[in-house]
Amino acid sequence: MACLCRGAGLILAILPAFAATIPLSQAQAEPSAAPAFVHPGLLHTRADLDRIRQRLAAGDEPWKSGFERLRADGPSRANWKLRGPFDAVNREFGGGRGNNEMIADGNAAYQNALLWALTGDEAHARKAVEILDAWSGALKRMEGHDVQLSAGLNGFKFVNAAELIRHTYPAWSAERVARCQRMLRDVIYPPLKDFAPFANGNWDGACMKTVLAIGVFCDDRAMFDSAVDYFRRGAGNGRLTHYVINPAGQCQESGRDQQHAQLGLGLLAETCEIAWSQGIDLYAEADHRLLQGFEYAARYNLGEEVPFVATVDVTGKYRHKRISDEGRGALRPIYEMVWNHYERRAGVPAPFTRRAAEKIRPEGPAFTADHPGFGTLMFTLPERISPGTSVAPPAPAPLSGDGK
Repeated sequence: MACLCRGAGLILAILPAFAATIPLSQAQAEPSAAPAFVHPGLLHTRADLDRIRQRLAAGDEPWKSGFERLRADGPSRANWKLRGPFDAVNREFGGGRGNNEMIADGNAAYQNALLWALTGDEAHARKAVEILDAWSGALKRMEGHDVQLSAGLNGFKFVNAAELIRHTYPAWSAERVARCQRMLRDVIYPPLKDFAPFANGNWDGACMKTVLAIGVFCDDRAMFDSAVDYFRRGAGNGRLTHYVINPAGQCQESGRDQQHAQLGLGLLAETCEIAWSQGIDLYAEADHRLLQGFEYAARYNLGEEVPFVATVDVTGKYRHKRISDEGRGALRPIYEMVWNHYERRAGVPAPFTRRAAEKIRPEGPAFTADHPGFGTLMFTLPERISPGTSVAPPAPAPLSGDGK
């Protein structure tokens, strides 16, 4: 199969043939009253990948520029040299053994999986498999004061890579898939299963999105449902209406700094996108409360003023009397996905979110493992939605395949 990562143009002529070689989901559903999971079905579905390949084949913008940002990033290299694996990863304030290495390798696994899925260059698939196999064969413990963050943020990149590879690359063996599932279920999931109701809301967000993702990859409906329920009714600061505390859009961490406020919003948005892939519209919860948070953060970080009320969080530990200007104006690559959902997929105006997305377009990598990044490439939708097009989540499809 030809490599498409060289040359000045994005002439992706082999993509129609390549797309036909991608198998249907390789997981067989057990009989259940619950709908089967869509696979691949985390941040990117098969329809998403098909759409992006078509846009790249046509040389369309902004997908072309977004692809160049992904292709040029260091962890996207098919000759990436692994930084790990480790048997234990520890995250503490100011450091920790193996954490930075896990971040780097997770980014490389995810980005190589994307490039395989978009270009058909098998070198990227092999690299993603190499990383997944190395870590799943070694990692036994996640440790440290910040374990919910390391397991949640780092683990998210691994499970997204695994979901893409499992359902697009038949050469990844059933035995290695099962080993990766064990790592995610037995090592990554335990620190996340009770979420983080003792902390600022971004901790809950890291837990929710990764519990949701592992639930899909492991076909575990109870695990998946626990994260959906926490998003709606959880006790901690990361519950949607505990994080975006009012319809004005003020966030639980708006008075802390803008880095963490945007982090928390981005994590909630990624939770919503996975749920959408599985037929659940969390974006619309509480009268589009997530969008209100994004509009508030975008407006303030674009230099405009926003209202602020003094707050005490649900733990009673975090008190803020005024909005923080620390980090103001440093926009994170979280806006494309949310703006495209609300304005182009759901038909809900999002003017400040759109301005923020346009300011940093094309989105590049995120800080460490905080977000998927590259949203211009991966989440841009066509400018017009045809009249009568449904804006409901896609209906969950039955699983099929060889039982991996």
